[in-house]
Parts: sequence; C-alpha cells; structure tokens
Amino acid sequence: MSRNSGDFVSGFFFGAFFGAVLALLFAPAPGEDLRDQIKEKSIELKDRAEELSHEATERAEDLRARGEHAIEMQKQRFEEAIEEGRRAAEQKKEELLSQLECDTPQEGYSVHQDHVELPPQRDEI
Repeated sequence: MSRNSGDFVSGFFFGAFFGAVLALLFAPAPGEDLRDQIKEKSIELKDRAEELSHEATERAEDLRARGEHAIEMQKQRFEEAIEEGRRAAEQKKEELLSQLECDTPQEGYSVHQDHVELPPQRDEI
C-alpha cells in the first residue's frame, strides 16, 4: 500500500472517530451512557482499523507475489529470446562458412574456420 493510501485511511478513521465523539457529545444522554457509548465506538473503530490493516497487508502481499511472478516470466522470456538469437547467429555463421568453403577462394583470400582473411590492400596514389 502506498504512503498516500495509508495517510488517507488514517485520516478517514481519525475523522470518523472525531465525528462519532462530537455526535455523542452533542446528543442528549446522561454522562455515564455517553462514556459507555464513546468506549464502544472507539473499540469498534479500533477493530475495524485492524481489519482494514490486515486486508491491506494481504493485498500488498498478493500484489508483491504477482509482481515477482510477472518479473520472473519476463526474465525467462528474455533469456529464451537471447538463446534463440544465439542459435540463429550460430546457424547463420555455419551457413556462411559452408558457402565460403564451397566457393573457390579468389586470389589473396584465405578462408578459415572462424574468419576470412582479405588480401592486403595496395596503396594507390
């Protein structure tokens, strides 16, 4: 849960509690009844705050788990794409080397397993 959401929930409960206390104070009731009502409402609000806190914690944990799963899936896809690219590059390299080996090298060219050597450049002035 983000910081702003936590502030909102805290503010909401503080406002609800404050409003309940004001309503009870201005309602016509004897002092003892008023104190009992305030006590009951504060216990109810405390319990509700604990429930909401527990729900928020569960939701945050669920979101974290889903986020980790999504990241793991993307990582796996990325690794598979890299491996596929490596295989394709290796296959293309083998094809090109086969083509070079089949062709008769021109004068000055040298074909090797890993590379092709070009003839030395002649200086033309």
